[in-house]
Amino acid sequence: MRIGVFDSGAGGLSVVKSLLASNLFDEVIYYGDTARVPYGPKDQNTIIRYSLEALEFFNNFDIDLLITACNTVSAYALPEMNAQSNYPVVGVIEAGVMALENSNMKKEDTVLIIATRATIASKRYETSLKELNYSNIIALQTGLFVPLVEEGIFDGEILEATMKHYFSTIETPKAIILGCTHFPLIGESLQNYFDTKPLLIHSGEAIVEYLEARYQLSIKKQQAELKIFASDNVAGLRKMAEYWLGKALLSLD
Repeated sequence: MRIGVFDSGAGGLSVVKSLLASNLFDEVIYYGDTARVPYGPKDQNTIIRYSLEALEFFNNFDIDLLITACNTVSAYALPEMNAQSNYPVVGVIEAGVMALENSNMKKEDTVLIIATRATIASKRYETSLKELNYSNIIALQTGLFVPLVEEGIFDGEILEATMKHYFSTIETPKAIILGCTHFPLIGESLQNYFDTKPLLIHSGEAIVEYLEARYQLSIKKQQAELKIFASDNVAGLRKMAEYWLGKALLSLD
């Protein structure tokens, strides 16, 4: 099975890491729209337009499935993308909600959702969780984390100050939904900020679980071949891929 992964920048590599570790796929094609990252502050029409342009990129490949690793795209553009593609386009929000539901969380436990402005404004996570009777939900726009990750800042004083800016006045959560694929790259720092080390729900692990539940997938004997493309700064994306994926990176175009 050959799949595509689309993200606004480097954050979707966190999803790719989980996809490669699953050994469920023959080939993974990654495209990061690094020229226009982040999508989170942009309006809905722009997000949809950028997403459909990314879809045109994947028309160059014979893929069986496309994963929109970007939560913002998943919140706003999936219907339009599915209407214009001849293969399924799957988002990460539904997968993240499913992963939380499959955890040992109690419905009254505090769940913190952190995401870009656009994803939070969509209320997609909140609505889905409320429908499942989760009663203590905190949704925070934490868009400053995105450029930090794009700059390769995964810990240190700047990140600590940013976390304090966002989290100093909120109730300590039992679980954090990482509603942006950039955020798993700072997952350890986010978890360590809170004394109780809350459960992290991240899109990569969630989407593998989700795909296994929806499609009949079997383990491959060999790890998938990975090809990575970007709309700008390919060298920067390559550096991030080497850091995040290590030996899992097989080829880069």
